[in-house]
Amino acid sequence: MTLQTGGEAGYHLGPTGGQASDVSPYRTFSAQQWSAFRADTPLTLAEDEVQRLRSLGDPVDLDEVCRIYLSLSRLLSAHVEATQLLFAQRAAFLNAPEAVKTPFIIGIAGSVAVGKSTTARVLKELLARWPSSPKVDLVTTDGFLMSNARLEEEGLMDRKGFPESYDVASVLRFLSAIKSGERRVRAPVYSHVTYDVVPDDYVEIETPDILIFEGINVLQTRDLPSEGRIVPFVSDFFDFSIYIDADEALIRTWYIDRFMDLRHTAFRDPESYFHRYSQLSEGEARHKAETLWQTINRRNLVENILPTRPRADLILRKGADHLVESVSLRKL
Repeated sequence: MTLQTGGEAGYHLGPTGGQASDVSPYRTFSAQQWSAFRADTPLTLAEDEVQRLRSLGDPVDLDEVCRIYLSLSRLLSAHVEATQLLFAQRAAFLNAPEAVKTPFIIGIAGSVAVGKSTTARVLKELLARWPSSPKVDLVTTDGFLMSNARLEEEGLMDRKGFPESYDVASVLRFLSAIKSGERRVRAPVYSHVTYDVVPDDYVEIETPDILIFEGINVLQTRDLPSEGRIVPFVSDFFDFSIYIDADEALIRTWYIDRFMDLRHTAFRDPESYFHRYSQLSEGEARHKAETLWQTINRRNLVENILPTRPRADLILRKGADHLVESVSLRKL
C-alpha cells in the first residue's frame, strides 16, 4: 500500500475517487453536512473568546465553531456518557462499587502548523460548558520532550519533535496515572520562548473528568514486541482520537507564513531561542523557513505523523482557507 503524501494514504476517506467508499472504515461528511449534527447544542462561546483561543494564522471564528465544533462537542458528549455507563456496568460486574471513575481522554494529533492547538483549546472551552460542568484539562506533549541538553548529547537536536525525541516512558507513566484515577498527577512544562523543557516546573492535573492530550505524534505506534509482551502505545489510553489533516502543500505554506509572522512578534523577544531569526532579511528568513520545513518538519510529517492518520476515530480535513472542509468519522 503506497503512502501518498499530501493526498489520501492507502485509501480514500470520502465517497469520491480512488477505491470504493464501502471499503473505508470511515464515513465522510462535508462541513455543511456535519454542521447539521449540531442539533440543539447551544453556542457557549463569544467571538472575543474565540479570538483569544486561536493560534497565530488560524482564522477560526464563531461561524467555524458553529459549523464544526458544536457537532463535535455533541458527539463527544455521547461518547463520554456511553463510557461512563460502561464504567458503571463493569464496576457492577466486578462487584467493585467503590471503583474510581477515570477521566475520558481525547487525543489530538496532526502536523505542525495545522491547527491542533486551536482545536484543543476550543474543544476544552466547549466541553467545560456542558450543562454538567465537567472539569476539563489540556496537556500538550511538548513538556515530555527531552531537554535540549539531552537532545544535543544524543545527537537528536535536528530531530526534535520526532518520536525518538520524547521521553515516552514519562508520557506513559503520566497517562497511566490519569487513567488509574490518581488525584494529582504532574505534567512537565515547556517554554516556547526558550524552546526547552522548564527544569523542575510542573502543572498539576487534579482529577479531571475529561483530559485533552495534544501533540504531533500521539497516535504513533512502534514495532510489536515478541512473545506477546504487553508494551503499551500512548494511544492505548485514549477514549477518542482526532487527527487534523490537510494537503502537504497547504501545511508547508501555513508553516512558512507562521515563521515569517513570528519574526515580527515572538522572535523579537531577546530571550527567544529563535531571536536570531528576527534579524534576517525577508529573503533569508523565507529560505530558512523552507529549509526547516524540508529537512525537519516535512520529514516528520511524511515518516511519522501522516502514517498515523488512519488510526484516528475522527479526521478533520482543512482546505486552503485553513477551515475544515470535511469530517471523516470512523464507523462503529
